[in-house]
Amino acid sequence: MNLAPLTQRFVLHFGEMGSRWGINRTVGQIYALLYVSPRALNADDIGEALAFSRSNVSMGLKELQSWNLVRLQHLPNDRREYFQAPEDVWAIFRTLAEERRKREIDPTLSMLRDALMEQPAHADDIHAQQRMKQMHDLIELMTGWLADVQKMDSATLVSLMKMGAKVQKLLEMKDKVASTMKAGLTGRAASPTVAAKASRAEPAALPADLPDDTRS
Repeated sequence: MNLAPLTQRFVLHFGEMGSRWGINRTVGQIYALLYVSPRALNADDIGEALAFSRSNVSMGLKELQSWNLVRLQHLPNDRREYFQAPEDVWAIFRTLAEERRKREIDPTLSMLRDALMEQPAHADDIHAQQRMKQMHDLIELMTGWLADVQKMDSATLVSLMKMGAKVQKLLEMKDKVASTMKAGLTGRAASPTVAAKASRAEPAALPADLPDDTRS
């Protein structure tokens, strides 16, 4: 592998982690190389750098294209295809999240929705359906949140991630303010003093210049 030491460490690590992420070693190394490469690479460049056969490189690139993780480019006066990873790391994150949702989350949600439409008669199935509903509700909540995140630009997303525990503090403060206001309104409505004052209040005096028939 004819790579600079730091690049080689990064590429080898991605190859080792590939199996844990659901991809093979070849695909992991190809993507790692494209990610850190300062220029677009063709299949020959990749095969030479990683000591992979042309067929392995071709299959790996097709897999990455199916995930929308690489961009295909053509250079002037060159019939070969060149590949490059997106520059924006947040764009890569969004793509990975979207593709995993399509491949892993959507089929599960579809199955759970079908299961929740049924009317089980057996006690075990009733219990199982209740558990399935909990899973369904959690996944729907998470996918809804992810859909909102997908709409954010990178700068907004970075700001949100940096907030960290501050988000929890804001939510706790909101709940405290809401509880205080609710308690105050409830106390005023239930207070006998307020009610008594309202009942004893004299009617407002009418203006002196009103006609007599109005006063009667």
